Amino acid sequence: MIKNKRILITGATGFIGANLARLFLKKGAQISVLLRHASIAWRIKDIIKDIDKYSVDLLERKNLQRIIKRIRPEIIFHTAVYGGYFFQNDPRKILETNFMGSVNLIEACQGVDFKLFVNTSSSSEYGIKDSPMRENDLLEPSNDYGSSKACATLFAYSRAKKEGLPLVTLRLFSPYGYYDDPSRLIPSVILSCLKGKAPCVSKPDNVRDFIFINDILDLYELLLKYKNKVGAKIFNVGSGSQYTVAEVVNKIIKLTGGKVSPKWGAIVNSRTEPDFWQADITKAKRELNWAPKTNLSHGLEKTIHWFQNNKHLYENVNKSLRLYH
Repeated sequence: MIKNKRILITGATGFIGANLARLFLKKGAQISVLLRHASIAWRIKDIIKDIDKYSVDLLERKNLQRIIKRIRPEIIFHTAVYGGYFFQNDPRKILETNFMGSVNLIEACQGVDFKLFVNTSSSSEYGIKDSPMRENDLLEPSNDYGSSKACATLFAYSRAKKEGLPLVTLRLFSPYGYYDDPSRLIPSVILSCLKGKAPCVSKPDNVRDFIFINDILDLYELLLKYKNKVGAKIFNVGSGSQYTVAEVVNKIIKLTGGKVSPKWGAIVNSRTEPDFWQADITKAKRELNWAPKTNLSHGLEKTIHWFQNNKHLYENVNKSLRLYH
């Protein structure tokens, strides 16, 4: 089903994209990746010799079209993004990368006979809600990042509907797992605990819906089975449960056997923090027969074990990063 399929991945040096590249390379797919000129490829360094690499920015419209015609991808996983971290705060670059970059990619791919295009988006599109977020909720993003992702999702939806394209959007909530960025909550706390240091965190009552990377990958793979039925559709990808930062931090400290106390308030978060952040995943369950298999405790156990064996990968990863949770 997947062997020898031509798969194109944007954002392959990022958390989600790198895991997708690894998964489908193992399954025998022909992987092509689009790398920005300044990409830092530590997540795929050991497999980069086995994939086809093209240096292009999604804003380079003509060059992008030429490369897409050369690759002729059957499947596209679009995960390239800017603005997901607090230090990525240039509003023009956020809009250009996330919206116009997506527009250019979708239009370039319309020039080839692709079978599935998965647009990776974010729960930030929803903004502040007081109940589990559903795909048909009013989008009220509270920041530039959420606004740009909402624009891209709406364009993808309208283009798929108008042209009958097999183009689907996944709205990810708070993913965690292997190769996650060290500036994010779960990796930063794990790495601190493994060093015997007190983790620096923000407010204990901040909430998130955390979803383990393996469950996310299961859904991407499942979409290949349903590729003829998912065009012009949007699906939430979350656990369907929310946890406070305190619950997550305390679980990690316990699972690592640490004897540290978190430094609450050591991280200043300037973003608006909601009192509720939870996915309604009914639609994915009903239409794709998908549900997460990994609860938070089990997912954290797997993640911690992976970090214990791969600490060396993080020794030289942008040590100057300030943390944001």
